[in-house]
Amino acid sequence: MHLSAITHTSAYTHLTWQAILDAHARIAPRIHRTPVLTSASLDAITGARLFFKCENLQKTGSFKIRGASNAILSLTEEEAARGIVTQSSGNHGAAVACAAAWRGVPAFIVMPKNAPRVKVRAIEAYGGKITFCEPKVSSRNEICSRVQSETGAALIHPFDNDQIIAGQATAAKELLEEIPDVDAVFTPVSGGGLLSGTCLGAKGLRPGVLVFGCEPERADDAYRSLSSGALQSLDSSDTIADGLRASLAPRTFAILRDNVERILLASEEEIISAMRTIWERMKIIIEPSSAVAIAPLLKPGAVASLALPARADGAPPKLGVIFSGGNVDLSSLPF
Repeated sequence: MHLSAITHTSAYTHLTWQAILDAHARIAPRIHRTPVLTSASLDAITGARLFFKCENLQKTGSFKIRGASNAILSLTEEEAARGIVTQSSGNHGAAVACAAAWRGVPAFIVMPKNAPRVKVRAIEAYGGKITFCEPKVSSRNEICSRVQSETGAALIHPFDNDQIIAGQATAAKELLEEIPDVDAVFTPVSGGGLLSGTCLGAKGLRPGVLVFGCEPERADDAYRSLSSGALQSLDSSDTIADGLRASLAPRTFAILRDNVERILLASEEEIISAMRTIWERMKIIIEPSSAVAIAPLLKPGAVASLALPARADGAPPKLGVIFSGGNVDLSSLPF
């Protein structure tokens, strides 16, 4: 394991490889080790060999259970006694509600009133107590602070939390353990918890692997942040990728700035098309936020434009793609 590959580039040097190993040991008995799938037809379309880490098949329907369970199971009895509070567009909220139930404590979830009903129902099914807010980051922060003050619950931020990032890193760690010679990994980016974890989890096993973030054009704060070198915010967005409407935090920005190759953007039409392509070609359900990770690669000439280093065996590049979730409202599909 290459500890230095993680610790020397990040401003948050306490996020070590050992922290990721500890997170994986802590959560492995409770989560799925999700499959890595392939598709010959998608390989032909992109000109690459693609390996899809299917977190859409994870417990609670997304990767979020990795970070949430690591963070919540790491709390002391005293810290967890009054419950857990968080803000979420849906997937993190469901994961927190599930992991809080494992701890036997209440979960208080603040979520935007325009969140997909399928995600609202999931949180309720896990026993979460929902408080709705306006669909703006500022409103989510304000209401979350109020609920925390009223309940005394422990705050588990969806991405600005080292235990969350360490948990999310286990998805890329599993991918690289199964496909150790991937040339690059692609993952969606919103607040940056998954992408930060992907950097740490992938580079901890293969320091030379390239990591790309993928983001909706309508929620491009990560793209603008890394392009400008200064943290950019986005208070609201109407992208169909409802799980990608948050903005980076200083913690995740610091990790991404030093470890991400670049951010690739996808239009709304490209996201919808990619989602449908995966449903049709792979026969699995992914949500729009997951489709963002593959959409940039489906553009003509996209893989060649990345200028990836040539493989010693002369074969097409091996690319890992993390499908972040599969929680879709089947009654209102975009196609």
